[in-house]
Amino acid sequence: MNALGSYIALTKPRLLPLVLLSGLPALVMAAGGWPSADLVTVVLLGTALAAGAANVFNSYLERERDARMERTRTRPLPSGVLRPVHALLFGLALTMMGTSLLWLVAGPMAALVALAGILFYVFIYTLWLKPRTPACVIIGGVSGAVAPLIADAAVHGAIGVAGWTLFAIIFVWQPPHFWSIALYHRREYEAAGFPLLSSRIGEDATRRRIVLWVAALVPITLLPAALSLPGPVYAVAALGLGGWFLYHAVLLERRRDDPSACRFFRVSLVYLMSLFGAMIVDLLCRVGAV
Repeated sequence: MNALGSYIALTKPRLLPLVLLSGLPALVMAAGGWPSADLVTVVLLGTALAAGAANVFNSYLERERDARMERTRTRPLPSGVLRPVHALLFGLALTMMGTSLLWLVAGPMAALVALAGILFYVFIYTLWLKPRTPACVIIGGVSGAVAPLIADAAVHGAIGVAGWTLFAIIFVWQPPHFWSIALYHRREYEAAGFPLLSSRIGEDATRRRIVLWVAALVPITLLPAALSLPGPVYAVAALGLGGWFLYHAVLLERRRDDPSACRFFRVSLVYLMSLFGAMIVDLLCRVGAV
């Protein structure tokens, strides 16, 4: 991997499409139609830079723990491809670029929300909670769900119903998603010193908790339609996808093996991307864009 590829890898680019996919429908719902191309471009770019910055800081702070895990030891910092100080400077540069871009074009509130998301992820989640408690997965979900808040703030200068509703969906989706990762990578996380929910309450209880969180998520995904933000196309898709997601959560609870945990993790990604994809299609139909 060349130097440019190594720096890009620090931002964990595979996570960014979900961030952007959650910000776009919030923009359309908050604006009541399709916003200007300039605003869409700036908000999504600024959000991506802020999310990338948070991931770079996370990579910097967890480089020693990453070196203890098979799945992460080849990353640029634990493998020695990049020097830690260069990664830190890169994260600071992304933070400045992302927040400055949002401040200048989308307004101070959008920039401050993005900055708060970075600070929460770095200091509350990575430094304080993650090494100490499995509750980090729930509380840390705040930083993983800020993209809709940034988008709403960019339109209104404040956070309204659209932003908070999409925030709630991502916030409740994240724990079962990450608990499934921890189930099939549990030995590596334990070797790295991360406290796991399955170590505290047992693997079977963790699987049951995943089912409960997914069951709670389904009605939350219907809130946007109940508030007439998107319409019936989204509502039908949310019900169907929710049933499919819950089915896989029940399979995970019943089969109790690593392949099922790995499969559920992948299903969770497809689920959320499909959910927001359906929301975007519905919104575009309503504003006459398709």
